[in-house]
Amino acid sequence: MKANTELLENYSLQGEQLPIFTMPAPVLKQIAKPVEIFDENLSTLCKNMLYTMYHAPGIGLAAPQIGQSIRLFVMDIDYNREEVTRADGSKDYVLSDFNPRVFINPVIEKISGEILYEEGCLSVPGIYEEVTRSEHIKVKYQDLDGNHQEMEATELLSVCIQHENDHLDGIVFLERLSTLKRNFLTKKYLKSKKKKG
Repeated sequence: MKANTELLENYSLQGEQLPIFTMPAPVLKQIAKPVEIFDENLSTLCKNMLYTMYHAPGIGLAAPQIGQSIRLFVMDIDYNREEVTRADGSKDYVLSDFNPRVFINPVIEKISGEILYEEGCLSVPGIYEEVTRSEHIKVKYQDLDGNHQEMEATELLSVCIQHENDHLDGIVFLERLSTLKRNFLTKKYLKSKKKKG
């Protein structure tokens, strides 16, 4: 198998745009199964997930969000997205400074602190709300080759890992809010979805 970095080269320019499942899709409520086979199919899936995430645009995407109930998510909190105007007057985006990460079968350990951060989600488009998360975490996971890794994370990186990991347990970020706020925002979201649909 090629090195991880090679596999993720040109992820922003090459890949397949996958459909993103939105609430109330049943796959978003399922507890995802562990990844057991580390092969080219898994690498292709990760590449397509990164491509989809960059072009959505978002900073994280979990496998259940694209209809695959497996314990895997991708993210990049560092890339730049700049709007440009083409010669014909149309708008486009130039992406740069990529730092893609792939987490397979992650296990999070809380270390310390709390952080309040405004979150959004590609599966609940248009809704943003502050969520309380652990500020400092340790995550153990496998990479694309199946090797075991671990890292510590704080601030946005910590928040994003926890948000994406929730998807693997069938939890959408609205469920981290008070019952009152969750019910209000869920109704608001479903109403706006109905109007668009």
